[in-house]
Amino acid sequence: MPRWWLTLGIAALPFAAPQADALTLRGALVQGGMIVGKTEPGSRVEFDGRALAVHRDGRFVFGFGHDAGESAILDVTFANGGRKSRKLSIRQRQYRVQRIDGLPQRMVTPSARQLARIRSEGRKIASARATLSALPHFAGRFMWPVKGVVSGVYGSRRILNGKPRRPHLGVDIAVPAGTSVRAAAAGAVTLAEHDLYFTGGTVIIDHGLGISTVYSHLRELFVEAGDRVAQGDVVAAVGSTGRSTGPHLDWRINWFQERLDPVLVAGPMP
Repeated sequence: MPRWWLTLGIAALPFAAPQADALTLRGALVQGGMIVGKTEPGSRVEFDGRALAVHRDGRFVFGFGHDAGESAILDVTFANGGRKSRKLSIRQRQYRVQRIDGLPQRMVTPSARQLARIRSEGRKIASARATLSALPHFAGRFMWPVKGVVSGVYGSRRILNGKPRRPHLGVDIAVPAGTSVRAAAAGAVTLAEHDLYFTGGTVIIDHGLGISTVYSHLRELFVEAGDRVAQGDVVAAVGSTGRSTGPHLDWRINWFQERLDPVLVAGPMP
């Protein structure tokens, strides 16, 4: 059985036909991990007291953020009234420190006017990430949107122009400007902006039940909000817009407002 399967209950195989009190989980129990589960259709699922949306076929999803604690509780109430509760142990990580110099000072310490713009754009991004749809694509395999040199990793604590800033919560991939950016999974475009302050050209794609992917610093966008895309469709071209020191793609995966580690979701760079 692949290492990324964790089975609870009496289901013998991942996503097998439901049996009494069956519960199956797939994913990494670690900070930044995404867990896709399957249980009996009609079951109710709670993650640390938070009710999760359950797809009509019994699949659900949740994730562990950058600073997730050492444990979480998963409670399932099955359609037949049975219940299961499991304590999930979450592996803690040691994050790298990354220093980036040479950024325009306005990108490190924005003015009051720029901060107002940043807050307005942040609300747009948060709204897109809050999307809860019944799309089923969260449960499929995710692909890397570009192939290149990984120049920034998830969780690295960044020092910009000598000043400590928030950790980086995506993966940076250094590739030439103009490189095609492909959708990591099928879904619906919920945001397509050409000029955000920090992320420049930015696309967000919803994959269902709160899972979305973000593609930033784009030179060109080939989709608009509301478009449907298939996995592998070209959605944009790599650029160096926003807060950037050179052509690259900043790729992120979210579970609602939690940032997840794309490497844990898609596997290592091919």
